[in-house]
Amino acid sequence: MWRMVAIIVSFCAVLAPTHAQTAGHDPNKIRTVVLDAGHGGKDPGNLGTGRYKTTEKHVSLNVAKLVGRYINEAFPDVKVVYTREDDRFVELMERTKIANRNKADVFISIHCNANDNKDPHGCETYVMGLHKTEANMKVAQKENAAILLEEDRGLKYGGYDPSRPESQIELGLLQNKHLDQSLLLSSLIQKQFKERVGRVDRGVKQAGFLVISYTTMPSVLIELGFLTNPTEEDFLQTELGQDYMASAIYRGFKEYKGIVERTDGGATAEVPDAKPDTARKEPVKEPVKPPVKAPEKAPEKAAEEPALVFKVQIATSTKRIPTKPQNFNGIEGVQEHQGGGMYKYTVGAEATVAGARKVQETCRAKGYAESFIVAFRNGERIALQEALKLAEAH
Repeated sequence: MWRMVAIIVSFCAVLAPTHAQTAGHDPNKIRTVVLDAGHGGKDPGNLGTGRYKTTEKHVSLNVAKLVGRYINEAFPDVKVVYTREDDRFVELMERTKIANRNKADVFISIHCNANDNKDPHGCETYVMGLHKTEANMKVAQKENAAILLEEDRGLKYGGYDPSRPESQIELGLLQNKHLDQSLLLSSLIQKQFKERVGRVDRGVKQAGFLVISYTTMPSVLIELGFLTNPTEEDFLQTELGQDYMASAIYRGFKEYKGIVERTDGGATAEVPDAKPDTARKEPVKEPVKPPVKAPEKAPEKAAEEPALVFKVQIATSTKRIPTKPQNFNGIEGVQEHQGGGMYKYTVGAEATVAGARKVQETCRAKGYAESFIVAFRNGERIALQEALKLAEAH
């Protein structure tokens, strides 16, 4: 398992820097968006029921191009890049390279779902991370199976095999420092699907998708719906249905852009300053002598955290939340961190991943099912894969 992680870490180390890593750029400014239409060419992706000859590759391409058109019209200063603009096969690694070469600020991969059972329906959006359920893993395996059509795939993906559950778990360790923003963007898109288009909301999930594993920016993978469900296929294969879904994705992106760039009218709640007491007071007739102060004790030195620690992030918010147990389902010891224009709340400070997993289990039992492990080095957050490499070296 650690061999796979080491290969992934080595690869990530040579990826192109993001705007945030480039000197002179505002890290919160969104300049470039990469839209990835899933599958294409010899890879049709998921198929419909057979009534319309619907293929995932065509639906995803149509929706991606519509999203790009909406973004171009609303934000002429934002560069939109497509991983493909026609029916061609593009390798998964090349899709991520396109995003990294263009120093994208957001990567959105668009797909359609399928199931052997015709009943499942609804939209879901994925971010990179550990699988929460076997169903999540199966969705990722199906999308990742596109590499079986690629040559020299063993060298490109470090021995990754989409048929091996172990490979999926190993890949899931590629949580990156952009996970918070990815979760925010995903939730905003899902909200639009539900509220604006009236689709069934299957939620934001985490799984190991290759196409969003090697990107160096906030990345999401959208499953528009199930082509194997007759009702959803009826909707997704039409121009109107595709336009509705594209509009929802655009609106989610627009709201996300406003939050991270702080052009949303002030999403962050400021803690009000204490106001002076303006009630009328009687003047003091005689001077009051100040009380004699007791000698001050030297402050006790707080216990220092180890240089490398693993914590569990339970919440992300654009507004500050007081770290009281009652605000976090009774969890004590919640810590606040700031970054990317958001407030992030973590629990624990464990020296090992195993210790952090125990904390994570407690958090999930308290209702934080989507909590995830993050790493800090000398008080600064670092990528989890980098932390694993450091921990292994020691």
